[in-house]
Amino acid sequence: MKLLSTLIRPLAVVVSITASLGADAAQIVVGQVAPLSGLEGTQARAYSTGIQLALNNANKAGGVNGHTFTLVRKDDAGRAADTVTATKALLAENKPLVLAGFFGERSIDELVKSGMLEKENIPLVGYRVNEVRGESPLIYSVRANLRDEINKITEHLVTVGITRLGLFYQEGPGAAPLVAAVEEVMKSKGAKVTVKGSYAPGTARVPNAVIETFVAAAPQAIIMVSSGSAAAAFIEKYRLDGGTAQLFAHSGADIEQISQRLGEEQMKGVAITQVTPNPYKITGRLTKEFNDTVTKTPNLEVPASYAMMEGYITGSVIVEAARRMGGKISREGFVAALDSIDNLDLGGYKLGFKPGMRSGSKFVELTIITATGRIRQ
Repeated sequence: MKLLSTLIRPLAVVVSITASLGADAAQIVVGQVAPLSGLEGTQARAYSTGIQLALNNANKAGGVNGHTFTLVRKDDAGRAADTVTATKALLAENKPLVLAGFFGERSIDELVKSGMLEKENIPLVGYRVNEVRGESPLIYSVRANLRDEINKITEHLVTVGITRLGLFYQEGPGAAPLVAAVEEVMKSKGAKVTVKGSYAPGTARVPNAVIETFVAAAPQAIIMVSSGSAAAAFIEKYRLDGGTAQLFAHSGADIEQISQRLGEEQMKGVAITQVTPNPYKITGRLTKEFNDTVTKTPNLEVPASYAMMEGYITGSVIVEAARRMGGKISREGFVAALDSIDNLDLGGYKLGFKPGMRSGSKFVELTIITATGRIRQ
């Protein structure tokens, strides 16, 4: 497993957590294992960049309680087995205080099954999945959950009289809970899933038979719970085959990723839920701080995006938890600090954690891609 270089020059010596206990100043290591290459590479690197930008801001301000931050990354290329292997290596080599920015439901599931988080007593802050997840110890989400996104889409559609809906999703162990959750939400709003179709996990291949099924069923709208690459493939094939339903994607299908494959005409009218404030528009302290930081940072690894904003929020939560932890560094102290964050306002984006509820935010807004390829809220 190749260790990718961090965005800032690493220090000559990585100070371990145990060595830093009681020290006046130490380096807090944040560890990320994510698909930095492959189908989700752009999103994962954007998320990583966002984390790094927040850590850089803290370091430039003199650190927190005398401590500074560094981000260490490993690439799992989207393979769940490699996530566990890489995480184990990262824990042994770099002694991180916290993990952050993991991607993929299978990767998260394998990490949980390994028991590594409990054994090491290390939290994971910030992750992205395309499924409905239950709560797991030591795993903290900085965004609204998928059920909240589905609820937002369904509420909007029912309000305008659209109740016959299609669902496009990824196959796998999480498919049944996802379908059940979507059908439950729709039933509560007076809508119904009239057609379903899926694609193989870890791919962006959409079978022609799936497209034919959706076109024949003629739902009024289709909700896509998929990766950005799979959503782009679906939209392209569906429109070419004459499909006319309104298309709604959840936040995992970044507009930046979709636009790499589709033209403006194909993207026109596609709606996407967003679980962070718009990174391209200044609407509050968080978005101003993010935009100022991006503007002042030369040679960004990838362009600014919603994924980068989410990573920036994750990094900001980590910095806040480190502040609350105090001068003595320990994983136990860091977990306690995370649990104390019950109402954090980052400046237009609020989040907090409670016992048994580690989905920290309820922020969801619906964005629509205009004829010129721009986002309208």
